[in-house]
Amino acid sequence: MTESNVTWLTQEAHDRLTAELEHLSGPARAEIAERIAAARDEGDLKENGGYHAAREEQAKNEARIRELTEKLRYVAVGSPADDGTVEAGMVVTASVAGNEMTFLLGSREIAGTTDMDVYSPTSPLGAAIDGHQVGDKVSYTAPNGREIPVEVLKATPFSG
Repeated sequence: MTESNVTWLTQEAHDRLTAELEHLSGPARAEIAERIAAARDEGDLKENGGYHAAREEQAKNEARIRELTEKLRYVAVGSPADDGTVEAGMVVTASVAGNEMTFLLGSREIAGTTDMDVYSPTSPLGAAIDGHQVGDKVSYTAPNGREIPVEVLKATPFSG
């Protein structure tokens, strides 16, 4: 596990995702299988809307299980060090092209129910500031090709 592939989660977010994974892997998976079996017993599968809907739901459920399993594979619970270094799990205040903005650097799951904007460490802005210190000035290339200047003003651990 390297720092670049770690997902920082609050304890609440970790517990929520773990409970969701357990539900999807157990009761939800069994319920969908029962619906598929019941629809299969109705006969002609080509024109059986209930069967096709249950199979689609099964595919979505399995995709979410894979997503959660991967997210929880490399997870750190808690907060990163409060050392002014920008990294996943930090609330960052930055001057971006002259506009001050505050956002969470990390995954959407960390933010939970807050209204805070979330930027991935792999987004253009996130990648540009990841690993930098308060006071550092960097830039990144926007999707339109423009070079966007960024100054890191503040970086503190997200507390939930």
